[in-house]
Order: sequence, then C-alpha cells, then structure tokens
Amino acid sequence: MSPSEDEDRRRAERARQVGLFRYGLIQDLIDTKLTTRQRGKLARELAAKEHTDPFGRQVRVARGTLDRWARHYRAGGFPALVPAPRQVTPRTPVEVLDLAAALKKENPARTAAQIQRILRTTQGWSPTDRTLQRHFAGAGLTGAGGGEKSVFGRFEATRGNELWTGDALHGPKIGGRKTYLFAFIDDHSRAIVGHRFGFAEDTVRLAAALRPALSARGVPESIYVDNGSAFVDTWLLRACASLAVRLTHSKPGRPQGRGKIERFFRTVRDQFLVELDDERVGQIEHLTELNRLFTAWVETVYHRTVHSETGQPPIERWLGSIPRPLPLPSPADLREAFLWSEFRTVTKTATVSLHGNTYEVDPMLVGMKVELVFDPFDLTEIEVRTSGKSAGKAVPHRVGRHTHPKARPETPSEPAPPTGIDYLKILDEKHTANTAKGINYSSLMDDGRGPR
Repeated sequence: MSPSEDEDRRRAERARQVGLFRYGLIQDLIDTKLTTRQRGKLARELAAKEHTDPFGRQVRVARGTLDRWARHYRAGGFPALVPAPRQVTPRTPVEVLDLAAALKKENPARTAAQIQRILRTTQGWSPTDRTLQRHFAGAGLTGAGGGEKSVFGRFEATRGNELWTGDALHGPKIGGRKTYLFAFIDDHSRAIVGHRFGFAEDTVRLAAALRPALSARGVPESIYVDNGSAFVDTWLLRACASLAVRLTHSKPGRPQGRGKIERFFRTVRDQFLVELDDERVGQIEHLTELNRLFTAWVETVYHRTVHSETGQPPIERWLGSIPRPLPLPSPADLREAFLWSEFRTVTKTATVSLHGNTYEVDPMLVGMKVELVFDPFDLTEIEVRTSGKSAGKAVPHRVGRHTHPKARPETPSEPAPPTGIDYLKILDEKHTANTAKGINYSSLMDDGRGPR
C-alpha cells in the first residue's frame, strides 16, 4: 500500500471516529421519551461542558451543532454522522513527515516543537509544529486525553432493560487453557441477560455473550461497561449505534455503579466456581460443557433465588418489569449491528485489499474511499458501501485468509501429525557409533601435506 493510500485510509478511519464521537454526545438527545423541554435542557448542559474528542482534545460543541447532529441521525442513522473525509493535497513532502514520525517513535516524549527544532537543525527546514501535531494525531502517535465521562452513580434502574452492566471474570483452566466469563446483568432485576465462557478476553467472545442476549432479552436503553480492551473496541460502539443503545464507560480507576455485576461475580465464585475443583475441571473436555453447566446454575439456582436487596427472584422481577410482548430486534437489524467494517481506497484496477485478501469491486468506484462491511468469521462475503449506501458486493479475487485476525477460533487447530524423526537422537547414535570405531579426529584435520 502506497503512503497516499495509507493516508486515505487513516482519514476515513478518523471520519468514522468523529461519527462515533458525535453519536456518543447525542445518544441521550435522540431519546424519543424526552419532552421538548427536557431535550432542550439536556442540550444546553451538553453545550456547556467540555468533551474529549477522538484525538484527545478538549472541545465544546454548540447547542445548534448538537441539534443538527440529532436531526441528521434521525434522518439517516449513524452513517449521517460520519463526515466525508476531506480531499487534501499535502504540501509537506512525505519524506519530511516520515522523518518526523520516526523521531517521534524513537522518543515519544519529544514534543512537536522539539521535533520541529530537530528538523530545522538537520534538514534546514521544518513544517509548523501544528502541522506536525496533526500528522502525529493522524498516525496514532499521540496519547488520548483524560476528559470527563458521564457515569451512572449508585442507583437502581426503574424497570427491566433500562440498563445492562457488562464485565468479564477470569475463570478456570479447561484443557490447560484459561477461560473468561463475559456477563451482562440487568440493573433493575439483577437477572443475568447474557453470559458466555470463552478462551479469550476479546471482542469476539464479548459479542458471543451479547448477541444472544439481545436476541432473547430485547434491546436495552443503555449498556454500562468498563475500559477493558474488549469493551472500548469501536465494534461495540458501532453495534450500539446501530441499535440506538447508549454506551457508557466507567471512569478509569473509579468504577462507580459496577457494584451489582461485581456482587454477581462474587456469587459465581462462591456458588459455581467453588464446585469446580481440580478433579471436576479435569472431567470437562470442552468449553461447551462448561457453558452448559453455568447456564444450568444460572437458570435453576441464581435466577430462582430471592435476591437479598430486591426481595424477589431475579428472573421474576425482570419478567414483571418489561413490556409485553417484549420488542425484539429483527434478525436483519441484529446481523447489521454485529458486522465489522473497515475503509479502503479502490485501486486503479478496481480492487481493494483486506488483511492480505484481494477483492474486485465495481469499476465506477475506482479512486473512491469505500467502507467494507463483513462478518469477521467470513471474509469471503464483503459488502461495499459508500456514504452508508450499498455499492454491491466485493468479489473475491485472491483469498488466503477466511477470518479476521481478531476472530480467533475457540478450538485451536489440530497439531501436525508427528513424522517420527528424532533428529537429535539420530545424531547421538551416529556420534556413539563413530566413537566406538575409534576414529582419529586429529587425522581429519590432516590435509595430506604433512606437518607444518
């Protein structure tokens, strides 16, 4: 990939980050249950605060801008919030920017002003420090700021599916591999709406717990999670934006409002994991069996036991506080929410590349930046989109990878069959045989010319 194509892809990704930032600000404003007065008050409060943008800067957003973004979202959904990447002709030579980036990577503590001084000294010229700052931000060489984020305090949701809280718990080792439990708890009822053990604490395993929960328990108004790598992945924000779910992260080091899920995990340790001694764990051969045992415990014990704070069994309280019939997301909406996407620039030969694979697209898209939407477990079927609208399928041309690098399977691939060749043993036997023959190793050094 050429430097210009790489820069185009970064611009497209930054545009998507801006769209996610905008959605994060207006997700409360688009709540249809708010009155006009409530919406106006909330908009004024948001406009009066400083917010951390996707590039770590503290910014203020005007009331009119918030209203405009809300109108755009209602009219066109999340794609309407993503700005079109600007077409910019760089004035600074690429080699100068590459050198500046190398200096920054060499010593991340160097400021843009310091690198500007170094360039002037060594090259005789340098772009402005503001240009360098923008370049570093685009290349991901700057640290994110620690702005204020809204959190839920110590309270109880007034009804089921108003708020789900998610987290991960380290589980036992199965077959010598560490397991992790992803779980989501309904704040009002304490019912466990979604759960799953997996072999990795990553986005794919998080999705495996959340997707069935949304399909069976409905779509919550809000989801509250921590700042673990799986929970801050842009995939989760994209999924929430697609389903109009507010996503909130706890402040680093200040996990207020997470007491209910932490209390549930303590119950898991005291009542479920305590029964999995070494002998019992040794009998569990597959992750499926562990999940089956956990589901049985949740449904027959935890959900049926009167909760000490609510005075009701969790599942009964949840069933008594949700609308009837429970509105569930359509299969199409759910599938859309759990697709992944990346941006690419179509080459002159009407192709795009994705993780080593090459695909053919509509020749009319040559030179355009497009969004590739796909299932991370199947890279043979890619949908091409421009400005949020479908532009057909990307036809596989050369496919060497069938799944996304992050979509690691639960079951590792079978080891290659042994050849039966013990190379070191062969060498040892040969050496022993030569020693038994009484080989004169000094003679091996004699080239026939006699002593010198």
